[in-house]
Amino acid sequence: MGKKVLFINQEITPYVPESEMSLFGCNMPNIMQEAGFEIRTFMPKWGTINERRGQLHEVIRLSGMNLIICNTDHPLIIKVASIPQTRIQVYFIDNEDYFQKRSSMTKDKLGHDYVDNDERAVFFARGVLETVKKLRWMPDIIHCQGWMTSVIPFYIKNAYKDEPQFANAKIITSLFSDLPKDNLNPNFKKCMEFRGAKANKLAEYGDDFNYMELEKLAIDNSDGIIKAGADIPSELMKYAESKHKKILQQPNDHEEIKIKYTEFYNNLLG
Repeated sequence: MGKKVLFINQEITPYVPESEMSLFGCNMPNIMQEAGFEIRTFMPKWGTINERRGQLHEVIRLSGMNLIICNTDHPLIIKVASIPQTRIQVYFIDNEDYFQKRSSMTKDKLGHDYVDNDERAVFFARGVLETVKKLRWMPDIIHCQGWMTSVIPFYIKNAYKDEPQFANAKIITSLFSDLPKDNLNPNFKKCMEFRGAKANKLAEYGDDFNYMELEKLAIDNSDGIIKAGADIPSELMKYAESKHKKILQQPNDHEEIKIKYTEFYNNLLG
């Protein structure tokens, strides 16, 4: 079996409607599995997902942990399903307050960003990393796709850096154009605190922490960047270049993706 790649996705079709991001979430793990990599993949269990149609079921041995987010306990529920016509198994991070009760993924009925999207991202990040620990699976590459995953590189480099599962992993962030417009909660930095991931390590990002800053946080703590979206803000790409990050322009052809991604992964691993 080849190197191990952990895909952490914001969206995966067919569980959510087709979009640039959800197609990536479905296609990239499948393509890289064809290329010989061992794959695990995660996404949030959005409240819009039809569990019966998607054939999701709870994994009792992985569920049951409580995660403290902003001084409140939130039970972690893990569900699993397989993407039709593939051998890709998807682990879903679920919670009643953050996901089950929501009628849409990231926006309320009036089209406004949920005010606790930052807390939801923190819960998702920690839920994924704690579940990977329980699985006793050691990824070589951790590939994050979508802004909901943007705190994960920071956590791996600070809160989980001494965990055997993550100590030697290389982190890749794929950038997309779909970013919320509102600022995050003023207490976001304190809300993120966990183990070595301290608020003072976020001082350079300013107090008005918006989603552009969140993506810069992901870039700073990633080893490689993929320009996946069609209309990524030029500010983000210039920022990645200024930080001397290894950058891959997303290929379009199926076979070219296998070749270019394999080269990119292997170059990061050395």
